[in-house]
Amino acid sequence: MSYRLPSLNGLRAFEAAARHMSFTLAAEELNVTQTAVSHQIRRLEEYFSKPLFIRRNRNLELTPDAAEYLSVIGRAFDGLRAGTDKFAEEQDSGILTITTVTSFAVKWLIPKLAEFQALHPAIEVRISTSLNIVDLQHDDIDLAIRFGAGDWPGMVAEHLLEEDIFPVCSPGLLEGRHALKSPQDLVHHTLLHTTLRPDNWRLWLTAAGVPTDPEDENHINPVSGPMFDQTLITIQAAVDSLGVAIVSGEFVERDLEEGRLVRPFDVSLTTQAAYYLVSPAETAETPKIKAFRAWLQDVVS
Repeated sequence: MSYRLPSLNGLRAFEAAARHMSFTLAAEELNVTQTAVSHQIRRLEEYFSKPLFIRRNRNLELTPDAAEYLSVIGRAFDGLRAGTDKFAEEQDSGILTITTVTSFAVKWLIPKLAEFQALHPAIEVRISTSLNIVDLQHDDIDLAIRFGAGDWPGMVAEHLLEEDIFPVCSPGLLEGRHALKSPQDLVHHTLLHTTLRPDNWRLWLTAAGVPTDPEDENHINPVSGPMFDQTLITIQAAVDSLGVAIVSGEFVERDLEEGRLVRPFDVSLTTQAAYYLVSPAETAETPKIKAFRAWLQDVVS
């Protein structure tokens, strides 16, 4: 014969009270009131039509039948706890695949990843780089770091970084006959460009008060100079003294710190677009994605 199982809340109250031999301590563990525990125990006793505890003044004692039942219930709850812990650990582990452009991965993300790996050793991060827009819902990708306005249908997009752009160059360009002392001095230097940011020089020169109109005799042509398909290459060209690059400041932090590049002018410009952490809406709250998102927000805060 099989019986309908008693209330799970009642079993939890009984198991906790029996372990502690105290309704008060059981209530603290379960984050409920002592009255709630007493009520659950009373309903369980009504279910079995027999007492579970012998109450002696302020002390509790299990009845022989209840002590035997506790050994069964205890093993069941131990199994539930172990299974839950294992499931939670698996959810907070495994492979986390992130797609972004090569420049962002190499110049910003990868130098910081060691910290995340130390905090979450069970999560194996894989970086996939591409200039193409990846379909996160069908290409087995967990997250993307994308540059744009934050409007990707069906995706959860969380703001990560503003893009502040400014010129950088090798230290040698600050010296000599055409040393860079003011933005107008750029007229004597080669401007380096990135394909995906063709307007950056024009926008920055305008913000710096440098004319770009060909009819102005002091103008600087904002589109002249070599073009590279990735910011990473543009930065390397500047390091190798091919000219002056206009780049996002986040990409050249280490190059500036270590002296490979210098910033000749103080003028910077915040672009209208920004970097976003993007994930499919249906998986955005999985533990490994939440862990990476929380870590990234700590990094940029």
